[in-house]
Amino acid sequence: MSDRLTQILLIDDDPIFRLGLSTALEAFSDLQVIAEVDTGAAAMERLAALQRQASVNLVVLELTLGRSHSHLLSGLSLCQQIKADYPDLPILLLTAESEPTQLSAARELGVEGYCPKGCAIGIIVEVIRQLREGESYWQMLPALSTVPVPAVRPPSWHHQLRLSGLQQIEDALAMVTSQLQQPKLSNLDWLFWSGRRRELLAARWLVNQLLPTDVIIVEKKGGTQVQDRRSTGEQLTSFNHSSPRPLPGEPAQNSSFSLSLQPSTPQDVTLAKLQSGLPNLTDVSLEIDILQVEKRRDLLYIVVQNFEEMLEALRFAQVTIEQLPQKRSRLLQDLWQVSLTKFFGKYYTLALGKSEVEIVNVLLSDAIFVQTEILDKIPLVVELLAHRLFEAPLTIDNVAYPARTPEALARSELLLQNLMIQVGNGVIQTLLNRLADVETIKQSFYDSRFISSREIARFRNNLSWKYRRVQLLDEPKAIFESRYDLFVLSDIGIKKTSIYAPRRQELEQLRGIPLAVTIAYEFRDAIAPRLRGTVAWVGKGVVYVLTQVLGRGIGLILRGVIQGVGSALQETRFSKNGERGK
Repeated sequence: MSDRLTQILLIDDDPIFRLGLSTALEAFSDLQVIAEVDTGAAAMERLAALQRQASVNLVVLELTLGRSHSHLLSGLSLCQQIKADYPDLPILLLTAESEPTQLSAARELGVEGYCPKGCAIGIIVEVIRQLREGESYWQMLPALSTVPVPAVRPPSWHHQLRLSGLQQIEDALAMVTSQLQQPKLSNLDWLFWSGRRRELLAARWLVNQLLPTDVIIVEKKGGTQVQDRRSTGEQLTSFNHSSPRPLPGEPAQNSSFSLSLQPSTPQDVTLAKLQSGLPNLTDVSLEIDILQVEKRRDLLYIVVQNFEEMLEALRFAQVTIEQLPQKRSRLLQDLWQVSLTKFFGKYYTLALGKSEVEIVNVLLSDAIFVQTEILDKIPLVVELLAHRLFEAPLTIDNVAYPARTPEALARSELLLQNLMIQVGNGVIQTLLNRLADVETIKQSFYDSRFISSREIARFRNNLSWKYRRVQLLDEPKAIFESRYDLFVLSDIGIKKTSIYAPRRQELEQLRGIPLAVTIAYEFRDAIAPRLRGTVAWVGKGVVYVLTQVLGRGIGLILRGVIQGVGSALQETRFSKNGERGK
């Protein structure tokens, strides 16, 4: 290890990746990330300020920087500019870029190093140290292929049958979903179409079980690529294409690949359930209810994808399970921030009055409110992260279930869906706080039911009542009853469920009205059985008096009256008959 301190400028537009790499490098005393930027322009400004003090020794750069926005400085142009202004400053491309032409162009510009994202942190540290000593390091570049891609064998007959059947089922599901989304659907029609939808979902599951996917193997120079054809599109399964160069003293990794088709993960199940209309089936208002169905689905999908990317960044950073509790708030805030930015677009601009504003910057100003009111209240986040990252067991009803058991997978699915919905609520909450009644926003994002200003005001009032009710009534009751309320996905929409969890510590910390609510519930539980017993005893006494005393007395009186009337009528009739006989 070199005794010299290597000070690093990190340039990447993914905040979660920057967090992961910075955290990982903290374990090495000779490496320090002294600045982080997310654009090429900001990088040149920061570099100019830092180099006046000669404080940057190395630049770590994402080559795909600025690719999604043509007006920004691209990663390749940034490399050229850095090398022109600071020719002796080494650059390491730690990038997701895999196009050989781009990587070769960067190498010709004088870039000293390249590693693909996903390398072990030990390799990255070794490469940084090599570049600091004036050496270069380039992992094997993807070959520039001039031969056509080999033809693959045609799909088997049962694969074609599977695709045809699934296509018919998907078409029928789309028709049924459109029927269920009609606003004036009668209860009878709703029951019919809901039943039809359940039948189609069951049929789709049976097709996937009875006709499994084909695995098509394509031979490529330098490795083997395994493709798994699925009805939702072609996806790559895990394989070992090329092993990274081992560190000194480490054995070379085996380059053979192994194929394993895993069962449906909680992420897969969640993404499948996002295809429903996502109506809110609970009695609680959700912020995402105001969105159009497609926008709602896009937002939740973005949150799930960002969560998976965050897990990869945490694995890359080699975060330990003991560090998760202290990083919880930061991770949730980063997840919310990245999801908000991707959903609205980082540079989405609105004309407000005579000025134009980038709405992402406006919405991010509510970070503290969202953190305290929504993100900090999401339950069991650390447990979910530990389960996904380290396969830690999940405790369900005081029983620890190991990872990959059906019980643990089902609980992980519920926690993921609740996290996804709550982060989505946090994204839309900032919009409702800042730009709720802007006409462009209403037309682009809102469901047609909430277009008018009156409906928006009513929706926001319902949300305000929800926050007060949850804070003062619902949450204290849940704490007292040792449970968490979760919002999860079903086949027909968003529903609410409860899971058991000991919350004794939270109960002891309650103060004010929430504490009074729990005392009221405890008093009710203490007095209710006795009060019910007293009322039942009094009720039985009243019933006895009314039926056995008054009822019988009234019955005897009425019977006597009726008998008297009958006798009088009989005597009158006999007297009349006697007069006729005379």
